[in-house]
Amino acid sequence: MERTLAIIKPDAVQRQLVGVIISEIEMNQFAIRAIRTLRLTRDQAALFYQQHCEKPFYESLVGYISSGQLYALVLERESAVEEWRKLMGPTNPVKTGPLTLRRRFALDIQRNSVHGADTATTAEREIDFFFGEGV
Repeated sequence: MERTLAIIKPDAVQRQLVGVIISEIEMNQFAIRAIRTLRLTRDQAALFYQQHCEKPFYESLVGYISSGQLYALVLERESAVEEWRKLMGPTNPVKTGPLTLRRRFALDIQRNSVHGADTATTAEREIDFFFGEGV
């Protein structure tokens, strides 16, 4: 079994899509091993997205992810990172299939409703960021 981090982002929380997204997660055979709701401070958001600090969208990304409540989840299943990324779809919602979460729920490329780690190593770092070691 593999674990990954999923985030239901502020735009989805504000539009009351949490239940629908969690249902999709469960229907796709993910076990939810941990869940918490929180609002990141700007400093926490900057730390979480530090790998993007040199990119032109960094400030906007930090501002967006710290703009409201989010849900962080630890998901588990075989090939969790890959399978979660398939369910989410690519970052740009117009470049993804009709059944992906981002095509169905995203407002635009930044407010794309969900986040997922891109590798197992990143997933563990992100899980530690939101839940601490040992989760």
